[in-house]
Amino acid sequence: MASNTSKTARASVRAGQGAGGALSVLGEYKYLIPLNKGKHAYVRNLTNGKTIHMRTDSDAFVEEIRALAGAGHGAKIRAEIVALAAASPGDGWDATEKRLVDAGVFEA
Repeated sequence: MASNTSKTARASVRAGQGAGGALSVLGEYKYLIPLNKGKHAYVRNLTNGKTIHMRTDSDAFVEEIRALAGAGHGAKIRAEIVALAAASPGDGWDATEKRLVDAGVFEA
């Protein structure tokens, strides 16, 4: 069976599911899987089924989130980032949110 995600991404998703369902809350899937204290993240694109490993300070990350926000997922992603910033204040998620807001990602 072929897969669009890497072996590491699949293992990370399985590990998160085993840890109390961290990737799914009340039936809603998480879009971001934080890695390396917020420097990297797996971005789960539910529109195409792919999970991509990205640096959170890269232009590609901004564009991936912009594409998801354009597909109607912006409010949920922003809520996830705010929750990550609250849960791990030293990981730079507040700076990531600011960078996305400054880039106009969450604007309708």
